[in-house]
Amino acid sequence: MSEVKTHKDLLTWQRSINFVVYVYEITASFPDNEKFGLTNQIRRSVVSIPSNVAEGAARVSSKEFIHFLSISLGSLAELETQFIIANKLNYIPNSVLETLDIELSNIRKLILGLKKSLIK
Repeated sequence: MSEVKTHKDLLTWQRSINFVVYVYEITASFPDNEKFGLTNQIRRSVVSIPSNVAEGAARVSSKEFIHFLSISLGSLAELETQFIIANKLNYIPNSVLETLDIELSNIRKLILGLKKSLIK
């Protein structure tokens, strides 16, 4: 395994960044009246995931990094809830929701694995 130099070397961060782009593409089709509502909230939540991974990786201690990874997990749970709401409002079709859920689960596993690797 190669040495991690910055947050950009973390698969967790890389996958989360790609997920942000995908979610932005999906929310672009939401109704205009949701621009400052659900669309904004979803985008803030999804951006929070890699942002907190990056901030945690920049911290001095593992304890601080673990704290920021926990915040990322909270943002994931928030995002999952918002996707369900968007689906119930017919903004996201079931097939897209399933794809989003799979990637959410994959990112959650990566964050949990990273947390586990930091616990000594």
